[in-house]
Amino acid sequence: MSISVTLELGYEFEVQASTKEVFDVLSDVPTSASFYPQVEQLVDLGDNSYRWEMEKVGTDQVNMQVVYASQYVANRKKGSIAWTAVEGVGNAQIAGSWQLTNNKKSTHIVLTVEGEITLPFPALMRMVVQPVVEAEFERLTEAYIAALCEHFGGEVEE
Repeated sequence: MSISVTLELGYEFEVQASTKEVFDVLSDVPTSASFYPQVEQLVDLGDNSYRWEMEKVGTDQVNMQVVYASQYVANRKKGSIAWTAVEGVGNAQIAGSWQLTNNKKSTHIVLTVEGEITLPFPALMRMVVQPVVEAEFERLTEAYIAALCEHFGGEVEE
């Protein structure tokens, strides 16, 4: 038995770094992944595809590990980096994109992420597991954004 949790996140922020610098970091998946918390291993599958293996969370009796693969396509002219799920790898399907806009002295960034994680819990646990998984995914992604903002000289204050 298993349950699936659907995830959808969207963030918009601006950093004090050039679009070239931001693009160079975000389009290099191993470099970008180094800012994401709790990545146990990032495996290069070739063809600009990577398998993400997250650290296990939980207790010895009840734990889970999220594993997924995505294929990345970067387009410097359009300021976009997009990824699509690689079918049949792990227990999650994760897709999303970065969209960068050059504001001369800063870079406006839009991040969207969507996916589905399948976990080995009985359906009765959906009401407990779903909000925990959603909150944890959001917490990790926000920590990732904070680490990137710090790397890029901070967020632009409006």
